[in-house]
Amino acid sequence: MTLTDLTTKDWHARAGKLRYETRHFIDGRYADSADGARFSVVNPGTGKPLCEVSAGGQPEINLAVAAAKKSFASRVWSRKAPRDRAAVLQQFARLIEANAERFALLDTLCMGKPIRDMLTIDIPAAALNFTFFAELIDKIDGAVTATASDAFHYILREPLGVVGSIVPWNYPLLMASWKVGPALAAGNSVILKPAEQSPLSGLLMAELFVEAGGPAGVFNVVNGLGESAGAALALHMDVAKIGFTGSTEIGKQMLIYAGQSNMKRVSLECGGKTPQIFLADTPDLDVAVGYAINGIFGNMGEVCNAGSRLLLDKSIANEFLERFIAKGKTAYTAGDPLDPATNLGPLVTASHRSRVMNYIGKGKSEGAKLEFGGTQPEMAGSFVNPTLFSGVNNRMTIAREEIFGPVASAIVVDGLEEALSIANDTIYGLAAAVWTRDLSVAHKTIRDLEAGVIWVNCFDHGDMTQPFGGYKQSGQGRDKCLESLLSYTQTKSAWIHLG
Repeated sequence: MTLTDLTTKDWHARAGKLRYETRHFIDGRYADSADGARFSVVNPGTGKPLCEVSAGGQPEINLAVAAAKKSFASRVWSRKAPRDRAAVLQQFARLIEANAERFALLDTLCMGKPIRDMLTIDIPAAALNFTFFAELIDKIDGAVTATASDAFHYILREPLGVVGSIVPWNYPLLMASWKVGPALAAGNSVILKPAEQSPLSGLLMAELFVEAGGPAGVFNVVNGLGESAGAALALHMDVAKIGFTGSTEIGKQMLIYAGQSNMKRVSLECGGKTPQIFLADTPDLDVAVGYAINGIFGNMGEVCNAGSRLLLDKSIANEFLERFIAKGKTAYTAGDPLDPATNLGPLVTASHRSRVMNYIGKGKSEGAKLEFGGTQPEMAGSFVNPTLFSGVNNRMTIAREEIFGPVASAIVVDGLEEALSIANDTIYGLAAAVWTRDLSVAHKTIRDLEAGVIWVNCFDHGDMTQPFGGYKQSGQGRDKCLESLLSYTQTKSAWIHLG
């Protein structure tokens, strides 16, 4: 969709006409919960209820796992010819693109993402994800090893079986595609548990998979709360793997559930407190400031790898802050997420807004200087204005804990070694960036930073070949890449005696 198409449509009118499903999608059809239970989804842009969605628990997870297990055992998907499986996923990607307007409205209404971001970022990236993994399906090789002359040994790579995908609310469609795409490409059957705040786009995904030619039971969706549906999925004895994106706290719980059940595999992408290091020889200060602003205020700061810690060399700190303040104050303005001109939507819920405001209060009380923001705009919805603190040290709460909102902390450092020490002084290690003209310094920084993704003289760049995941308590899985696909497979070793 072009920018012209985006700006000429009446998105409120289209939202008013939008029809969508609110039941579970199990074994190729929609179904209510056995007990009829439902929960409310609130539109964070207005603060008003959007819809009631079927609330799943153990019974619905059991049904979905049984359907997935049956479909896997039938081999209707797991042993479908690789090119045929690829054709289904490629058609699936085309259907996502064809239904861009529906997906955009669903995620915007559920979690407040600006409609322009959905149409220009999330939906194209989700479609590309499925295309990428479709193209990998027939590129995965086994191996024949060198053995003695009386033996023949080969290694097969096979799907795991039933996979559970638990995804967050900040990128509902895109994060679901990151988990579901490689799992399906590898030949597994999947149960998706969307975040309770944003369940609607996942349901449409599952429906379109069947429309694309995917067999019933291969892709199922169960709505529900994390403590009921999510826990039941993670504890299920017939689930071979959980792919999870979310908080570090719940990621740890996934590991506990795996040990309490069947020692299922767990892939985790959790929290972050990303440092951006701006050294004295930062190539272009205006460019760097622009990346810094977008890196923390984009998607309302609700990003795992948001560049929330700005580590500024003392020689450029004052000038950097002056430019950040001048540009950052007006770069993102809270507004109606259905307005194509809006680039800052609401936070996902009123309770999350209160959490972010509490962190802003801690920043003030612990001695950081509020340069701008720190307030809520006078409008309906759970909005928080973009916020910058200076005078921050790495012992302050706002420098140590993941805020998951549009709050930047500027920390002055004296050279590279201090910058690296502060950058690594965190329980997280998802991503980091360094800005320098010196190639040797760049490589040293890459080597010494404790993070899974490093950017040099840019921020948040990448493509589908880039493994995305973290060190330390940011998790241990990788999304998007070939490694992600392989993580949804297992190897089988066959030794044949020829004597």
